[in-house]
Amino acid sequence: MVTVSDAYPRTEDGALDIERWLSRINVHREPSQMRQLVGAIDLAASLPDEPRVPEGENVLEHGLAMAEILATLQMDTPTLTAAIVFPSVEYGHLALDRVQHKLGKEVKRLVEGTQRMQAIRALQTDHQSHILSAEEVENLRKMLLAMVDDTRVVMIKLARRLQMLRLCKYLDEATARSIAQETMDIYAPLANRLGIGQIKWELEDLAFRQLNPEAYRDIAKKLAARRIDRERYINQVIAILKREIDKYGIQAEIAGRAKHIYSIWRKMQRKGVSFEEIYDARAVRVLVPKIADCYTVLGIVHTLWPHIPKEFDDYIATPKPNGYRSIHTAVIGPEQKALEVQIRTFRMHQESEHGVAAHWRYKEGKSSRGDDAAERKVAWLRQLLAWQKELASTDQIMRQFEQSVEDERVFVFTPEGRVLDLPPGSTPLDFAYHVHTEIGHHCVGAKVNGRMVPLTTPLSTGQTVEILTRKEAKPSRDWLNPSAGYLRSHRARQKVAQWFRRQEKTAHIARGREMLERAMTNRGLSGVSLQGVAEKLNLK
Repeated sequence: MVTVSDAYPRTEDGALDIERWLSRINVHREPSQMRQLVGAIDLAASLPDEPRVPEGENVLEHGLAMAEILATLQMDTPTLTAAIVFPSVEYGHLALDRVQHKLGKEVKRLVEGTQRMQAIRALQTDHQSHILSAEEVENLRKMLLAMVDDTRVVMIKLARRLQMLRLCKYLDEATARSIAQETMDIYAPLANRLGIGQIKWELEDLAFRQLNPEAYRDIAKKLAARRIDRERYINQVIAILKREIDKYGIQAEIAGRAKHIYSIWRKMQRKGVSFEEIYDARAVRVLVPKIADCYTVLGIVHTLWPHIPKEFDDYIATPKPNGYRSIHTAVIGPEQKALEVQIRTFRMHQESEHGVAAHWRYKEGKSSRGDDAAERKVAWLRQLLAWQKELASTDQIMRQFEQSVEDERVFVFTPEGRVLDLPPGSTPLDFAYHVHTEIGHHCVGAKVNGRMVPLTTPLSTGQTVEILTRKEAKPSRDWLNPSAGYLRSHRARQKVAQWFRRQEKTAHIARGREMLERAMTNRGLSGVSLQGVAEKLNLK
């Protein structure tokens, strides 16, 4: 189900109660760290006229909501600080230089990194009529990864997207649907592949509510109608399990599992079954201290109730690509009702909810340097690789991982909003030939982000490139000179070389015809048809 965050704490006169808000997130933070958060709040609060984000909130409230989302993921203080001021910077109300002056270089770098990811929004907002192909969605994902060198930037972006979706009801329908579709295409898969279940579920449910409101309301209504009966049933199951698990001396936590409307709907579609036939509409989760305890509990569950064939997954023995570990089983429980049981350790549960945030807790006040930083970068790339299309084997994953480390790509926009994947160091001329051979042949100039640039300019991820052409223009031999720097792509150089070979062939044919016609004239054969001669000699 969609969750709604608590209202911002306010004083009697209706103003934000900053002290109470800070108490919500003051978990193991030093006084100096709390002062940094207060500094960010003061900076955003000092802006004149209380600027607002498009969804209606003022920039400070929006930043506080983002920071609170990140606090639930136990992110570090610089990340929360950057989140608080990010909306102010995003909409041009606060300069990055001022952020650095007041809050430090690290916070400024995080805000700047999150801004770079905003290029993704340009495609939907500027080109809403353009329907993304599977290849374009994949290129957008790759582009996003290429722009990121710090995990925390992605976390801020996901928090921004989640808060934006929570407020979608204040936007016009077309904009809300565009944001929801982009979330399904880009951000929910990213949260999933990073193992951040806590964010993924809410992103999907909120987006699904915008994209398919009828189906959303239907499932929500059915869940609500059965809530009392389901809670009674789950409490009965919990009591039985607790009694049996206690006999083995295992310190377990047992609870009903949250119901996520989009996952229920997907399962209904995938299996072609009704809502009543979905096992995880009734579900419990068992958390235990050790892996061995997981299998002990599994044995208890299967002893208590008959197991449903083909409804068993051991993700502890074989984790999902995003690192998710748990045992899932379905049984015919009390009252002959289908029941799903998930079993995992406390640590596995923490990882499944917080994903990469659980693995990569940044140490407060310490920089990421040396071997630790290198290891984090490698682990980051490994996590993100799983976000790409499903690969058939571990060997393929490792090949793609090695390629991504050794040969990072450049992702740029066309003026129409398409994303093109180019080799590193590519120039506007490489871009032109990638779009179409004839555009490359007739290229006379280029604009990057609206400004004229030399054709030798190296392109960077996130830029928009426009090629200027003239019908009578043609390639230059300088383009084939590697030291001149016009072309980086082997494919583009091949196209230019082929053009010159065709010109040379045409010139040779014309020269040969001229020589033959002169020789025939000298011999009094000027009236003879060359075509006829060729046919008699069986020449083509």
